Amino acid sequence: MAALPRGRRLPDLAIEMSAEFAGTLILILFGVGVVAQAVAGSGLGAPQSLGGHDAITWAWGWGVTLGVYVSARLSGGHINPAVTIALAVFKGFPWRKVLPFIFAQMLGAFIAALIVRWNYSEILAKFDPGHTVKTQFVFSTLPGNGTLPIHTWGAFRDQIIGTAILLFLVLALTDARNSPPLANMAPLIIGLVVVAIGMAFGSAAGYAINPARDFGPRLAQYITGYDTAWRDQFGHFYFWVPLVAPVIGGILGAGLYILLIGRNIPEEGPGGTEPRPEYDVEE
Repeated sequence: MAALPRGRRLPDLAIEMSAEFAGTLILILFGVGVVAQAVAGSGLGAPQSLGGHDAITWAWGWGVTLGVYVSARLSGGHINPAVTIALAVFKGFPWRKVLPFIFAQMLGAFIAALIVRWNYSEILAKFDPGHTVKTQFVFSTLPGNGTLPIHTWGAFRDQIIGTAILLFLVLALTDARNSPPLANMAPLIIGLVVVAIGMAFGSAAGYAINPARDFGPRLAQYITGYDTAWRDQFGHFYFWVPLVAPVIGGILGAGLYILLIGRNIPEEGPGGTEPRPEYDVEE
């Protein structure tokens, strides 16, 4: 498709927002889609090859990788409000862009969840006609994934820890002074980080580790028939946990990276060479 003439080029912020929208949309299409397939499809007696926990963690990881690849050139590939806020706190990302980026991420997640909801409407209706907590965690997270003995504050703790691990490693993998992955491999490795977090920290709260990943699909499920979308399986208001805790965890993890590693790395690379530009967007 032909590029727009330079005179009609969109404003820079609009371009970055469109990239964040698209990247987050890709993330949620794969992530929520795999949960819908594994939970509802397998629950109706379809072959177990439709997936389980491992399939879910791998699809979420690939969703992160592909979403970052889609958006990285134009926006830095945040696709996560916790990443955007942590980069604003510690890495010079402009604060004036934080709310627009978060809006674009939330909107991308919301639209993607609506697409998945529509595409799996027949299967979800057959498996869970009342659209209850039985399939609620297809779209949004629950403490203990809706079954294990975890409550609000245990899930809050879990989300702080999981997102702190994510941001610690994102900064380690994108810090040009810290021998980051070469040849544009950082998005792939970050996706593998998400796979590892899902496999090690996925049971207590569904490893949202991304406010947009949870709130956008939660809103989509609420307007499409899930009356309990804002509450957990115990009836408590829960939607705020994956909104607030990942932001705290992201700031904590990024700060720990800078304290323990980042500030101790020499400004120049081996042999006095200048470090390569960092992967994230700064001004």
